[in-house]
Amino acid sequence: MIERILEWSLRNRFLVFVGSLLLVGGGLAAMRTLPIDAVPDVTNVQVQVLTKAPALGPEEVERFITTPVELAMSGLPGLEDARSVSKFGLSAVTLVFKEGTDIYFARQLVNERLQTVRESIPRGYGDPEMGPITTGLGEIYQFEVRGEGKTPMDLRTILEWDIAPRLRRVQGVVEVNSFGGELKTYQVQVHPENLARYGVSISDVFQAVERNNANAGGAYIERNGEQYLIRGEGLVASLQDIGDIVVAADANGTPIYVRQIGDPAFAPMVRQGAVTRDGKGEVVTGIVMMLVGANSRQVVNDVKRAIDDVKPALAKLGTSVEPFYDRTDLVRRTIQTVAKNLVEGGILVIVVLFLLLRNLRAGLIVSAVIPLSMLAAFIGMRWFGVSVNLMSLGAIDFGLIVDGSVIVVENAVRMIAERSHHLGRPVTPAERSALVLRASREVLRSATFGVAIIAIVYLPILSLVGIEGKMFRPMAMTVLFALAGALVLALTFIPALSSLLLPKRIVEEESFIVSRTRRAYEPVLRRAIARRWVTVGAAVAMFLSSVALLPFLGSEFVPRLDEGAIALQSWRLPSVSLEESVRQSGEIEKVLKRFPEVVTVVSKTGRAEIATDPMGVEISDVLVMLKPHGEWKTASTREDLVVAMDGALKKAVPGTLFSYSQPIELRVSELIAGVRSDVALKIFGDDLATLKRTADAAVGVLAKVPGAADVKAEQTAGLPVLRMRIDRRAIARYGINAADVLEVISTVGGREAGVVLEGQRRFPLMVRFSPSTRQDVENLRSLRVRAPGGQLIPLAQLADIAIEDGPAQVSHESGRRRITVEMNVRGRDLGGFVADAQRAVESANVVPTGYFLEWGGQFENLQEASRRLLVVVPVALALIFVMLFLTFGSAKLAAVIYLNVPFAVTGGVFALGLRGMPLSISAGVGFIALFGVAVLNGLVLVSYMKQRHDEGLS
Repeated sequence: MIERILEWSLRNRFLVFVGSLLLVGGGLAAMRTLPIDAVPDVTNVQVQVLTKAPALGPEEVERFITTPVELAMSGLPGLEDARSVSKFGLSAVTLVFKEGTDIYFARQLVNERLQTVRESIPRGYGDPEMGPITTGLGEIYQFEVRGEGKTPMDLRTILEWDIAPRLRRVQGVVEVNSFGGELKTYQVQVHPENLARYGVSISDVFQAVERNNANAGGAYIERNGEQYLIRGEGLVASLQDIGDIVVAADANGTPIYVRQIGDPAFAPMVRQGAVTRDGKGEVVTGIVMMLVGANSRQVVNDVKRAIDDVKPALAKLGTSVEPFYDRTDLVRRTIQTVAKNLVEGGILVIVVLFLLLRNLRAGLIVSAVIPLSMLAAFIGMRWFGVSVNLMSLGAIDFGLIVDGSVIVVENAVRMIAERSHHLGRPVTPAERSALVLRASREVLRSATFGVAIIAIVYLPILSLVGIEGKMFRPMAMTVLFALAGALVLALTFIPALSSLLLPKRIVEEESFIVSRTRRAYEPVLRRAIARRWVTVGAAVAMFLSSVALLPFLGSEFVPRLDEGAIALQSWRLPSVSLEESVRQSGEIEKVLKRFPEVVTVVSKTGRAEIATDPMGVEISDVLVMLKPHGEWKTASTREDLVVAMDGALKKAVPGTLFSYSQPIELRVSELIAGVRSDVALKIFGDDLATLKRTADAAVGVLAKVPGAADVKAEQTAGLPVLRMRIDRRAIARYGINAADVLEVISTVGGREAGVVLEGQRRFPLMVRFSPSTRQDVENLRSLRVRAPGGQLIPLAQLADIAIEDGPAQVSHESGRRRITVEMNVRGRDLGGFVADAQRAVESANVVPTGYFLEWGGQFENLQEASRRLLVVVPVALALIFVMLFLTFGSAKLAAVIYLNVPFAVTGGVFALGLRGMPLSISAGVGFIALFGVAVLNGLVLVSYMKQRHDEGLS
């Protein structure tokens, strides 16, 4: 088979070169359209169900929304896990499906169940909706909307209606999430004393506003042969229109207007979040979210063009857009790093080829394989949907790619040199072609087996699943594509090109490097053979030493990618107000801006309009954009910079907890495991108070474990609640329904009575008690509820009103209540830390009867990946031995080569120890690749020795 391919290639060189040109064209086309990102997207297949319930507390949200959603979704095909958070005004349920489930199919299943859920949720409590179809890498572009003299409400309105709709039309953008500013509403701010003065109820006001804001149609009439449509217009268009609505009439028939009961005004919707920047106060921001599977670089570039298109219109409005987070910056740095490594590696290989072959043409012929193999890899990546990123391209080894071609060309050079020397003249073109064919026949079987062994080593990596599969399968596929391309080129392109370009006369001489290496190596080799048992003993001792070193290396999931930014989280007491959180965020920003390494600081407190990240107002996500590493002054490493920042912040903002990560890392960790830290201790049980006590006890234990940092328990308690419990006997005495009382209570937060249209813009029309009423508990106690007889009864006589401590949030996982203790690890390996932490928690016996623990976070990923590697590595080793046996037909020779594997691993283990690096899953996959390289080296050596032995030589 191989001989026929070689003969065809030499007979049809023109077709081979045409095919190579087609490869170049196809590879370049594929390269231009390949998805590009910094890292693989490892987010699992999940669907978020979000329900806004502005008037409900955490317990009501859990009872009336979260639990019905979880029950409805249980049993969905492919559903692996469900976790949820119930907070004030929000239910967020995350449904995780099995790997390989089509995301659109999963969303269809969820949407079908949502129809049932909506029927089981009480009217007015919220409408469950699916979150955007995006992933942990979805937040690709963030910007601030600025405008001189513009209010936060003006800026938010411009973002919502002038900027976001234009960006949503960009291919690959799934949503533009608004964060910060004030959402404009038309409000009727009712004064309770006016209700009493005019003898009307809040229900009267609400119904009047609701019934006086509509249009109607009366079909049509015919007149004089023409058809006239009947259109009734009753929509309000201004605050004056709202004020002129009639609520009722007094005893004299005089109308009572809305403006007499309350103040029509523009006012913000109840806020659950805010954004500040650089310590200069609140700002309005937009977050562009990318559709799952889209090309981040292409989408960001298209978003930038769309922003450029809308800039003239924004300028007329006196506003501008300033980006502060751009994913392409990280992508560019990553691709530059990969490209730099590939170019340097390619140049090094080419230089080595020239030095060893001592022939410029031969070196150029072999070097041509490098770009052509890369183009072949790009075609394979495009065909199979593999994106360009640090993992997919970082493992390409040009030495392995050119290996088969080097063997062919080197053998051809040797034969041409011998033949021209024997003839005493240059060989003819026909003789050169015949010599190239003969040289290729001699070595290509071994070269093919060598490439096959390398390829087989990577095949078990394709069996990895989960997060590690998403990280390393693209790498293995890319290497296999490149190796396949290199092998095809070695069988076709290299022989054809060699038969045309290799010199007709070659004087073979040993290169300077080879001669010097030979002179240094031969004495060592002779002594090693002469003292073979000493050599073997020393090798075994080194191997055993590396095995003994393994437990001291520690372990981690994967090394961190430097994203060029720090994601800092600040945690305050659950009772803190939004205004106080905003003030503290400003202080944090001022402290961080003093560091010369910092470019800008943006704090996101609470949650955005689309609450894909369901935080309370006590938590702030602080994005710290950093200058290039070469401009740092405070510290030389990211870890040292974090320590310096942490010390400064704890002095400036005492009583606040801080944790540190990176933007993508933080978001991906949260989506995958539901936590934002390296390690999470999950405590499951029923009683919220018991869960809180257990978590607090665990924090005290874990904070003492060496390496523990940012240890904190999930804030589930301590939220002040003004509880109004209806007195059933009292309302029965007055003939009042509970709904009448609850209607008054809900108006404190505001009830939507319709919408007001401003052209294409739509704004909620709310009925709400006045700010002075809402801010005073005594005023709330004196709110009046109208009885059927017309008398107005104070709320305090109909309900028991008291301030209590309530839950800040209720978390579920797999249908059970859960509280989480999160921690980061600094200064030691992840696996060793978790082992010590588990022992400490177990010995402290902090878990009460009926409750249980689970460990999660990156440690969970490490455990799962380690278990799979325990299967993958033996499979790779077994396949290597099978290939060696098939190559030589001898178990003895196969075993001799096979022994090279453990001794090659020895060097890798010692290298990790010298660098102070833990054994990660990345290192494990690297060792699998090393097995192939080690076997390939042994294969070449043993093949040559066997050939010499078969020829009767020594």
